[in-house]
Order: sequence, then C-alpha cells, then structure tokens
Amino acid sequence: MRNLKRVVLALVVLAVAAVVLLFVLENQQSVALVLFGWAAPALPLSVVILVVLLAGLLVGPLIGAYLWIRGNRRARRSVRQGVDRAAAD
Repeated sequence: MRNLKRVVLALVVLAVAAVVLLFVLENQQSVALVLFGWAAPALPLSVVILVVLLAGLLVGPLIGAYLWIRGNRRARRSVRQGVDRAAAD
C-alpha cells in the first residue's frame, strides 16, 4: 500500500511538472510591467506568472500565521479577563 502511494505521488508530481513545462514553453512572449512609474525589465510571460505564483505561495502562509497568532493572543486575553472578573466577584 505504501509503495502504491509513492507511485501515485510520483505520477502526480510528474504530471504537475509536465503542465508547468508546457505552460512555460507556450508563453514565451515578452512583457514589460509598469507599476507606479517603475518599469520592470521585459521578461517572458511565463516567468512573470511563476514569480507571482511563488510570491503568493510565500505571502499567503505568512498572513495566515499572523492571523493565527493574533487570534491566539485575543483568546488568551479574553480568558485572562474572564478569570479576573471571576476573582473580582
């Protein structure tokens, strides 16, 4: 069973790699992006999209971790306030 899972995982990874390779090969036209007057160098469209994807994959978990930590702090604060109120009563 474990070997079957490894084979299926390997096939999925190969399929994703093939799709990415096809995407890169099909999108070779150069694009130049301009944002607030700053012009990026002309790069192939596939490179621009893959860089944006990787940036999103990094930023998403960071925002999630920040929100999770903030939620934990609020929960601890509300528990402390509940304990303080109970002690005052």
